[in-house]
Amino acid sequence: MRAIWKGKVVAESADTVVVEGNHYFPPAALHSEYFKPSTTTSVCPWKGTASYYTLEVDGQQNPDAAWYYPETKEAAAQIKDRVAFWKGVQVSD
Repeated sequence: MRAIWKGKVVAESADTVVVEGNHYFPPAALHSEYFKPSTTTSVCPWKGTASYYTLEVDGQQNPDAAWYYPETKEAAAQIKDRVAFWKGVQVSD
């Protein structure tokens, strides 16, 4: 699977976990030069508190376009620290 934004592959892995239709990539799959920390968080009742990254490609930013769960509730343990995408990021194989 590949995650692509603005023509750049920002993550790539054959080892994704699909939850609620979202592919969660392992941390090692990220091309870290495109990821900037964000202070945004959100809460999912069954997964836990999500943290976010802003993507930056060629000087353009996509705020909070990637999220992950640094700590999960037990039901979501399989996605701990894995990263998923939205906000125009294309995920396909």
